[in-house]
Amino acid sequence: MAHRILSFVLGLAIWLAAGGLCFAAEASAHPPGADDPSHRILVLLRLSPEHFRPNSAYGDAYDDGQARGARRRIASRLAREHGLTLVDDWPMPLLGVDCFIMAVPVDRSPDKEAAILSGEPSVAWSEPVKVYQAQGAPAREGATLFRVQPAAREWRLADLHQMATGRNVSVAVIDSAIDTTHPDLVGRIQTNQNFVPGHPDQPERHGTGVAGVIAAQGIGIVGVAPRARLMALRACWQLAAQPARPSTTVCDSLSLAEALHFAIEHNAQVINLSLSGPPDPLLGKLLDVALARGVTVVGAFDRDLPDGGFPASHAGVVRVVDESLESPPPGVYSAPGRDVPTTQPGGRWFLVNGSSYAAAHVSGLFALIRERGRRTERASALVTTRTGGAAIDACATLLRAAGPCDCACAKARQVSSLEVSAVVRQ
Repeated sequence: MAHRILSFVLGLAIWLAAGGLCFAAEASAHPPGADDPSHRILVLLRLSPEHFRPNSAYGDAYDDGQARGARRRIASRLAREHGLTLVDDWPMPLLGVDCFIMAVPVDRSPDKEAAILSGEPSVAWSEPVKVYQAQGAPAREGATLFRVQPAAREWRLADLHQMATGRNVSVAVIDSAIDTTHPDLVGRIQTNQNFVPGHPDQPERHGTGVAGVIAAQGIGIVGVAPRARLMALRACWQLAAQPARPSTTVCDSLSLAEALHFAIEHNAQVINLSLSGPPDPLLGKLLDVALARGVTVVGAFDRDLPDGGFPASHAGVVRVVDESLESPPPGVYSAPGRDVPTTQPGGRWFLVNGSSYAAAHVSGLFALIRERGRRTERASALVTTRTGGAAIDACATLLRAAGPCDCACAKARQVSSLEVSAVVRQ
């Protein structure tokens, strides 16, 4: 009897040791480059059908811990078999999948590994994590509180704000970190979420500038929709300036997907994406969900990428370029994006340029349209100087959304920043 007990204990110890060694091998496998987004892939495993349980029992929840644990084991097995590191996982019920993030060794191709894993029966699809860049030019300091903002003159903001200010419209700004303490943004941020681990959590230029164009409340400048409610969703981060390269803002497809998923789940009415990069299946599916739910999605057009880059190239996204492009391609809309004064970290205001800020103008305009009850959330709501694109006539656009209105939009006049602020504060 004692012999059998001793054998059992020894066997159990060996089994636990083997299991522990397997777990330690998986947890400690950390190949060089594992922290580099460009060497990570996303592996999407399908969720169980609604109400399905492995034990054939039915319930009210969509999914349960048992099924999710099974998918985790599948992902762990796939990572071991393919020599990858399982980094993290993220359930995505909006798309009916669980997303598992895996690191690829630096001597292997993420594209090739994703293609191989896409052929596994349990995998819905797999894709490499892609990198995106914000579409803003470097800011110029020392020109705060311009007497006239370009949009105040060209779009007649004071007149627009007699009809709408974007009150209670939720606008998701998926960008770098926003300075929520800036005097022009205090009280405008309804949600502040960070989807970028491993980077300093501090206000950054691009996101703060985009937020100001949309919803600054008139302390130094006035946003297009100064009473909109912003969702500050950090999916991008600012890279330090180098001797031969100015500071840039970048994102990856995983952080963008997490922010998009959050914006959709939390009922954003307008989503601003002032960035551009390669097409991506996961992001494309999330955009389709957003558009199907009636969300307006605005993307910055990158003139250096085919079809303006992604997400601007995605069907249903409102594509916006700054006004310096004199003849935009069909379906591309132009808005103010040159020498735009806007908010910057530290309670300052800089001049900025680029399609990022043109897109922010249009996101603000859609907030005004939605306040007036207009249900058309696509580009067809915009009135332009040419059918199917070109410069936006903001006043005519809002007039059409508002219906008959006795306002001064038809009268061309110069609007000072003081006049704009006075209208917004009424």
